[in-house]
Formats: sequence, structure tokens, C-alpha cells
Amino acid sequence: MKNPVIIKSFPNGISIWLDDEMPFSQLIQEVAFKFKESAHFFKDASMVLSFEGRELSDFEERQIVNTIAANSSLNIVCIIGKNEETNKNYIKALQKLSLHQQAMENAGQFYKGTLKDGQTLETENSVIVLGDVYPGACVVSNKDIVILGGLYGQAYAGGCGEEGHFVVALEMSPEKLKIGDFKYKTSEKQSKWSIRPKVQPKIAYVEDGRVLMEPITKELLNNLPV
Repeated sequence: MKNPVIIKSFPNGISIWLDDEMPFSQLIQEVAFKFKESAHFFKDASMVLSFEGRELSDFEERQIVNTIAANSSLNIVCIIGKNEETNKNYIKALQKLSLHQQAMENAGQFYKGTLKDGQTLETENSVIVLGDVYPGACVVSNKDIVILGGLYGQAYAGGCGEEGHFVVALEMSPEKLKIGDFKYKTSEKQSKWSIRPKVQPKIAYVEDGRVLMEPITKELLNNLPV
């Protein structure tokens, strides 16, 4: 019998091939078995995830991610699609940020988990959030904020009024964002938050007295005024 769930690895991520004929309720059980069996291999690594072989709804993707979390210590930071060029750019950006994240680990803190409506995370140090910040939730830091997930709520960096700080997120759709004394302003109407990450990491920073929000590129990281 053909294996209904096959896990393949690539740099900073894993791809899961899923049988397109097996009933989804049974497929979820197979995913749980596979990741429980492989838990010792992945340990508590943070990785991106992609799917192959079967079309999934947002709800089904969410169920699979929850099943992985329940049967392993693996942290899924994002779901990526089939566009190879977009995926490669994302991986490069994630690798570029890793050096800065290592430096932050010494001077700042980590928060592993999702911040939900009404929750606030406040710190005097830089902070890396290993999860999403949902609408109604808030992250406040006197220094920098890196969110390895989606920013759909509020973020306030440079809480002491300093502008030389930044906010990074794998998906940047904030309700409110402020760096130092400067607020991010947009003329675009905010779309309703969706569970599906759009995989376009962005960074917000202050330049010439206003907050800019840009997709992360190698050139931008090399020339940031922070």
C-alpha cells in the first residue's frame, strides 16, 4: 500500500506529500503518527512547511499544523506555496535574519506561542515571537521586535522614544505599528486577517521621520538606517 504521508526536508523547512484519495479524517491520523514517530529527529526546530499532492482548504491546513504541534515539538513558523522563486527569496531572507536573531538571543528574549485577542507581551529588551500576533493582541518592546509568524495585531518598538529600531514579521498586516515616536500610516484598507501566510517577510523602520515598511531583500538589509 502506498504511504499516504511522506515527509521531505529542504533548507529551513519540510514538505509533506499527502495522498489525495484518502479521507481527510484518516489522513490526519496518519500525519499524527508520522510526526510522533519523527519527533526525535526534528526536536524543537523552527521550520517552514509546504504541502504537495493534495489541495487543502485553509481549515484543513490549520488542522494539519495543529496535529503536528500536538505530536511533536516542531515549531511551524509559516506555510509556503508552490512558487519556487518566492520560496527561494523567503529562505534567503530567513537565513539573512538568523545572524541578527542570534545576537538578539543574548540581549533579548524569546516568546514561543501565539498571542491572542486581549493578550499583551511587554519587555524592555528585544524580543523574538515564535508564533502569530492575532488581531487585538499587542507586542511592546523598548528595542526591536522580530515575529516569526504573522503580525495581525499591534506592535510598538523603541518604546523609550528611540527611532533606531525595527519590526520584522513573516507576514506584515498590523492593526497598529509604532517605532519610537513615529506611527506607521497607510492609505490601504486593511483586509480581513486570514490564517494563510502570504510569505512576504517585511521590515518596518524609521527613515526621514516616518515609518517605512518594505519587503526584505539583501540590499535593504545591508543598507538599513538602524
